[in-house]
Amino acid sequence: MKKYQLALISVLSGILLSLAWPARGFPLLMMIGFVPLLWVEDHILQRQGKGEYHNGTLVITAWPGFIIWNLLTTWWIYNSTGVGAVLAIGLNSFFMALIFLLFHMTRRAFSNTLPGYLGLIVYWITFETIHNHWEISWPWLHLGNSFAAFPRWIQWYEFTGIFGGTLWILVANILIFLILKELYATRKFRLPALAKTIFVIFWIAAPMVVSTIIYHRYQERPDPVDVVIAQPNLDPYSEQYGLSVDSVLRRTLALSDNIADSATDFVVCPESALQEHPLFESEFTRSKSYRYLAEYMDQHPERYLVVGASTYRMFQPGEPLTHTARRFGESDKFYDAYNTAILIEPDKSYQLYHKSKLTPGVEIMPYAKYLRFMEGLAINLGGTVGSLGTDKERRPYHIPLKNLKVAPVICYESAYGEFVSKYVRAGANLIFVITNDGWWGNTPGHRQHLTFSSMRAIETRRSIARSANTGISAFINQRGDVQQTTPYWVETAIRQTINANDRITFYVRYGDYIARIAAFTGALLLLITISVLMMKRTAKIKKALP
Repeated sequence: MKKYQLALISVLSGILLSLAWPARGFPLLMMIGFVPLLWVEDHILQRQGKGEYHNGTLVITAWPGFIIWNLLTTWWIYNSTGVGAVLAIGLNSFFMALIFLLFHMTRRAFSNTLPGYLGLIVYWITFETIHNHWEISWPWLHLGNSFAAFPRWIQWYEFTGIFGGTLWILVANILIFLILKELYATRKFRLPALAKTIFVIFWIAAPMVVSTIIYHRYQERPDPVDVVIAQPNLDPYSEQYGLSVDSVLRRTLALSDNIADSATDFVVCPESALQEHPLFESEFTRSKSYRYLAEYMDQHPERYLVVGASTYRMFQPGEPLTHTARRFGESDKFYDAYNTAILIEPDKSYQLYHKSKLTPGVEIMPYAKYLRFMEGLAINLGGTVGSLGTDKERRPYHIPLKNLKVAPVICYESAYGEFVSKYVRAGANLIFVITNDGWWGNTPGHRQHLTFSSMRAIETRRSIARSANTGISAFINQRGDVQQTTPYWVETAIRQTINANDRITFYVRYGDYIARIAAFTGALLLLITISVLMMKRTAKIKKALP
């Protein structure tokens, strides 16, 4: 079979995986999405010994399938990053093809299929784990995310997180492929094939059945908190960063005043709602933004206000500089810039949190410490340009008067399960997500982003209030149900009573333990694979010698 034909078969995988993806896909297609790619890999392996193909063939033929999947599901990032989107899609697809190459090498090393297919599982989960932690982090296409729009089927994520979903999907694909391969070879549906088919059906259906039971039995303990979400709908390309500080705040807070009253506990405003520049944290109480907010709190002393801003912190003389520190003009002074969530309290005191999972190419130039000359290439989406500073620890807002701790999660951070769970381990009873989501336009991007919060609610069993500048804003209960959503690109506000919770789930307690086990197993298996292949090569060379 020619290489282009193998590439076309891999494209079928890309299409299946795309059709399964949130927010409008049917996720059970994920259970067969990798089957065409597994067939391509197996075809190459069977004929590689005859000299028809080499290792590079698998990368060349698998890459198109992964490009199609990345392109059809995340093409919308082009609206905000332009040419950077082409690089991101091409690079991420290439990484996926390399994972398949490692899996292929392990199958070559072992005649037994079990270690080979185990390789696919542990290498892929390790790849997703790395994608959670390095500076070109992109967890959007983690396989476990594919069920985000179907929370009734994934209630068991409170025990496993999304890596349980990745494991579930990969095992199902491998088993289905092996059954189809056996049927194709024998042309008969024998008892062993029937038994394997029954097992596959059980493997897919059992978690969904158990999940449905958990869903219907789960009851939130009443601990009500009254929350108002403001959605000002400021166009980030033409309005948000061009209007005056007063006009943006007036527009945002007026929306909440339309539906809030003395029973309202919190008003949650979106990311970047404060647009005063420069807004230095040491001088915050002297800023125009603070004066406006202080007046608002005088009028509404019963409530707390959460609002996003771009802030700056000057380094004191002799203070160690971070790798994100910037020089202040031509002076010898340095500062850090942050994407910040601010809690304003009734007594007009405040608490700050700095976004710590930064968007690559937008808020961080990856590995700028070593590639300092590229720092200026970070894309300007309003506010600050270049790599931002971060907080090292997850510290929820502490609100003693209401016996609450609230996790402030900014935009992209809501895509990271273990990251959010650290807030809960630190005592968070509620989660507030503040985001913009206007950069991508009316595309699948903002809808996918919303569904990810459902998984965070299930993993942590925390209610979520999500304020998005342009939508979709929503309340999400502890079962992951998205409730009372706002329309996209509409100026509005919504209000709901949500329940706080102090119970710690298994996943919150142990985090991404599946990922850590897979990473350890993957590293060990890869070392064994390399050793076995080297020994085989040495034996082959010795055999060829006279």
